[in-house]
Amino acid sequence: MIQAIDHVVILVADLAAAIHDYEALGFRVMPGGEHTDGATHNALICFADGTYLELLAFRREAPGHRWWPHIAAGEGIIDFALLPQAIAEDVAAAHARGLHLAGPLEGGRVRHDGVHIVWQTAYGRAAELPFLCGDVTPRALRVPAGLAHQHPNGASGIFRLTVAVRDLEVSSARYAALLGRSPLVEPGRRLFKLGASYVVVQSSEPDVVESGTVMEYLELRGQGLAALALRRDRLAAVPRVLDPILTHGVRMLMA
Repeated sequence: MIQAIDHVVILVADLAAAIHDYEALGFRVMPGGEHTDGATHNALICFADGTYLELLAFRREAPGHRWWPHIAAGEGIIDFALLPQAIAEDVAAAHARGLHLAGPLEGGRVRHDGVHIVWQTAYGRAAELPFLCGDVTPRALRVPAGLAHQHPNGASGIFRLTVAVRDLEVSSARYAALLGRSPLVEPGRRLFKLGASYVVVQSSEPDVVESGTVMEYLELRGQGLAALALRRDRLAAVPRVLDPILTHGVRMLMA
């Protein structure tokens, strides 16, 4: 069974500059490493609820890479992952519900301290769907804990992810097949609860908080994750909507 949101992928042009800017926003940024294909490297912003933000930059041109096409649209959110309990079983279950996923496929990275991490992923064909990311090596090696969770801005986890789609019924049906559950139905959007977080599948109908976000994202990148709201464990002197210059194009709210 798919248990929770795992992480959000944020494309940045310069990893060092992005680390500096996210630290200026009050996040504690942890070193990541280089992925095994040598095309990308990353840094992590980890939360107490087990989720994290991945700041990812390309080290070289990689036309065959899954995320390379996003280079044309510039920096910003490009993908997100869900955490499976047993990835092969979740792939089979989704297939039984009529949704094909490619995988499990092996991936990994070498941490900054030389530790090699291995995981398995699975992907759907639809651009608005997340991928699955299940650990082969212990998850604690991939996702730092302890001090990594202590953010000066009080951020403690992902509260909500907003996914921009063109056809609400078609896309929400894909999510239902992936997750094996029905959504909460609201005008213009469908809400899927994962642990303490929500994945909101939303059409171009305006939302009170995120009016324009969905339409803007569809225009820029097509269907996919358009915005995120973070939970915080205390009030801190940070604005509710974080500066998109410092977030490198990410629509990010502090709930």
